[in-house]
Amino acid sequence: MNLTKKLSIKTFLFLLLVSSDLSVISIAASPNRDFSVAAAEEEVVSPSDTARAAWNESIDEVVVTGTRNETDIRHLPFTVSVIGRQQIEQSRNASLLPVLTEQIPGLFTTSRGILGYGVSDGAAGAISLRGMSGGSGRLMVLIDGHPQYMGLFGHPIADSYQTFLAERVEVLRGPASVLYGSNAMGGVVNIVTRKMTEDGSRTNLNIGYGSYNTVQTELTSRIRKNRFSSVISASYNRTDGHRADMEFEQYSNYIKLGYDFNDNWNAFADVNLTHFNASNPGSISEPLTDADQRITRGMASFALENHYENTSGAISFFYNWGRHHINDGYDAMTEQPLDYRFNSRDDMMGISVYQSARFFKGNRITAGFDWYRFGGDAWNEYVGGENKGQLQTIAGMPQTQHELAGYIDFRQSVGSWLTFNAGLRVDHHSHAGTEWVPQAGLSFHLPESAEIKLSASKGFRYPLIREMFMWGVANPDLRAERLWNYELAFSQKLLDNRISYGLNIFYIDADNLITVDMVDGRRMNVNTGTARNAGVEAQVAWRISEAWSVDANYSFLHMETPIVASPQHKLYAGGMFRKGRWSVSTGIQYIKGLYTSTGSDARTEDFVLWNLRASFRIFDCLSVWADGENLLAQEYEINAGYPMPRATAMGGISLEF
Repeated sequence: MNLTKKLSIKTFLFLLLVSSDLSVISIAASPNRDFSVAAAEEEVVSPSDTARAAWNESIDEVVVTGTRNETDIRHLPFTVSVIGRQQIEQSRNASLLPVLTEQIPGLFTTSRGILGYGVSDGAAGAISLRGMSGGSGRLMVLIDGHPQYMGLFGHPIADSYQTFLAERVEVLRGPASVLYGSNAMGGVVNIVTRKMTEDGSRTNLNIGYGSYNTVQTELTSRIRKNRFSSVISASYNRTDGHRADMEFEQYSNYIKLGYDFNDNWNAFADVNLTHFNASNPGSISEPLTDADQRITRGMASFALENHYENTSGAISFFYNWGRHHINDGYDAMTEQPLDYRFNSRDDMMGISVYQSARFFKGNRITAGFDWYRFGGDAWNEYVGGENKGQLQTIAGMPQTQHELAGYIDFRQSVGSWLTFNAGLRVDHHSHAGTEWVPQAGLSFHLPESAEIKLSASKGFRYPLIREMFMWGVANPDLRAERLWNYELAFSQKLLDNRISYGLNIFYIDADNLITVDMVDGRRMNVNTGTARNAGVEAQVAWRISEAWSVDANYSFLHMETPIVASPQHKLYAGGMFRKGRWSVSTGIQYIKGLYTSTGSDARTEDFVLWNLRASFRIFDCLSVWADGENLLAQEYEINAGYPMPRATAMGGISLEF
C-alpha cells in the first residue's frame, strides 16, 4: 500500500469519526459463558449463576474493565469479550491463557509444551492482540484492575495467571490507555477474582493426571457469613514435559478477605504467591543443558469501595514483586557450563482513586487518579563465590521510575437509542515526559436488539527500563510509543437471545515504535518503528436447545510488517451437549499464517487442533472428567525450534461440598 492510499484511509476514518463523535463496542455472547449480572446503570437485575440458566431472559451483561465501575456493556466505547467461570472450569487447564486463545478473536498466546511457559530465552506465554504483543509491554494484564508486569522488562508473567484465581476474565480489545495508562496500548486482560456472594461455605477440589506424568491440582474454599467473606486457594502443578530437560513445577496460593461495613461500603484485601521451577531444553537445532529457572512472583492489594444510587468509587493500593534466579544453560555439544547465574528482583506498587457519579438521567462521569512506582535491580552472580557482576548498563540507571496520571470519562445517553462517550487522560512519566490520551464516540441502540458502534482511541507505551538503560542497545532518549485505533462494529441478538452474533472492523496506525537500528556505528534502540494493522473479528453463538449449543469466532489480521505470534487467520468452532449427569464439549481451532520468525529467515505455520472434553457426575458432589488435546496429532511449532506435543490426554476427579 503506497503512502497516498494510507493517508486516504486514515483521513477518511478520522473525518468520519470526528464528524459524528462516535464510539464502538461489539460483543457476541458465547452459549457457554457465565454472565456477571449486577446493578446496572439504570436498573437492577437479578443475579444468574450461568448464561444457560438465563439464556431466555432479557438481561444485559455488566463489566468493570471499560469504566472501572459496573456498567452495562452496551454503553462502553470498547470491544469487550467476557469469559465466565463455567467456561474456565470446562477448559480443564491450570493456566487461563489457552481458553483465552480459543475464545477471544484476535488474541493469541505462544506455547512450547504441555504445561508452563517460563521466562528468559525460549520462554512462551507471550500474549498478542491484533498484532500488539504483551511481550513488548504493549498489552496489559490486570488483576481486579491492578497492573501486573515485570518492573524492569515490562512484560506479563504468564505462569502467574491461573484458573483458580478467576471468577471471570474481561478482555478489552483495543487501546485502554485512558483508564490504565502505559502498557494498555493494545488492550487489557482483566482477571476478576473469585468471591462468595451468598451465606455459607463451598469447597472445590480438582485433581488431574495425564500425558508426560503431568499433574494438576487445585483446592478452593469460599466462605461467607453475614458481612464477612473469604476465598482461600492453593494449587500444585508439574510435568516431565514432552522433551528431555523440559520439566516444570509450580506451587501457588491465594487468599482474599472481604468485609461489608454496610450496604454502601465494603473492603477487601488479597495476596497471591506463586513459585515455579522451569527448564528450557533449547531449540531442536541448538539444545541446551542446565537451562533452569527459579521464579517467585507475589501480588497483594487492598481496596475500599463505595456504592450509592447515583455514585460509586474506590481507593485501592497494590504491590507486586518478583525474584528471578536464572541459569541460561550451555550448548550441550561444548560441555562448558556458564560460571554465572542471572538474578533480578523487581517490584511495582501503585495507588488508584476514582469516583463515578450520575448527575441526571442517562449521565455518568468518572474521574480518577493513578500513581505507579516500578523498578528493580539485575546482576550476574558468579558460581565461584565471587562478588556480584553488574550488568552492562548506562551510568545513572534509575532503580525506580514513576508514573502519575489523572483522567476523566464522560458518558451521556440520549433517549434509548444513543450513547455518547468521551475520555481524556494526562499521564506523566518521571523520565519520558507527558502524554495526552483522548478517546471519543457514540453507540447506536437499534430495534431488534441490534447495535452499531464506532470509536477512535489513542494508546501509548512509555519506554521500559530495559530499553533505556540495560545492555548494549540501551538508549535513555527514547520517547513513548503511540497508536490510534479506529473501529466499526455491529452486533445483534435474535430469537429471545438464543442467537447472538457480532462483527467488527478495525484499523491501527502506530508510530514511534521502539526497534533496534544502527546509529553512529552501533546498534541501539530507537523510535523508528511503525505498524499499520487492519482486521476483521467475528463471533456467533446459537443456543439450539436446552441440551445443545454451538459457538464460533474468527479473526483476520493484515500487518504491513509481520510480527511473531500474530496469526493472519484464527478460527475456533465449538459445540456442547449437556443433559442429566453428562457434559461433553468439543472444539476445533484453525491457525494460518502464524509467523514463528521474521526477517530474512521468515517462517510461518499452519495447523488445525481438535480437542474433546467430557465429564460425568457420579454423585452430587463427585464428578469424573477426561480431556484430549491435539487429537489429530498435528506436528507444529509456535515458538521457533520448539515442536509442540502430539496428542495428549488427561483425566481426573472434581469434588464440591
